[in-house]
Amino acid sequence: MTLRLHIPAQGPAGWLYLGLRLALGLVFIYAGTVKLMDPRAFALVLSHYGLVPSALLAPAALGLPALEVLAGLGLCLDLRGSLGLITAMLLMFMVVLWFGVLQGLEIDCGCFSAEEQAGHEGLRVALRRDLYMLAAAIYLYIHRWLSRTRREGGGPLQDSIMHPGKEEILG
Repeated sequence: MTLRLHIPAQGPAGWLYLGLRLALGLVFIYAGTVKLMDPRAFALVLSHYGLVPSALLAPAALGLPALEVLAGLGLCLDLRGSLGLITAMLLMFMVVLWFGVLQGLEIDCGCFSAEEQAGHEGLRVALRRDLYMLAAAIYLYIHRWLSRTRREGGGPLQDSIMHPGKEEILG
């Protein structure tokens, strides 16, 4: 396994890719670390959703934050699979938050610390924040796909996306 800090290609798109990748990774490292510092409080938050059986609260309260930290580190280091793991967690978090909003739950979202964003409006704010992070993850996927396509030779569609204004004559 090789560790690499993927340095972007020249241009704003490459630097945006690096900035978003590091920002998203650091958010997950921070969120997981805060929850690992007080797993009992996080287990209590999880219990308020009523989605995790009580026998699994302790493993979930330790395992999920640990997974967040590892996935965040992996994304910062550009390790294979870390973006997929973060995307899957974001989707899962969004489903749980939407469940809380639909149920009218007046609880802490459990996103960072136990004191953060308590109440129904907090769930809506957390859902919106997760949507923005999902948009960042989608950008990372698109950037990777376009970069890979360019390395492999690309095609007319890819050329027009990466080099706007460049007309290709087919004939």
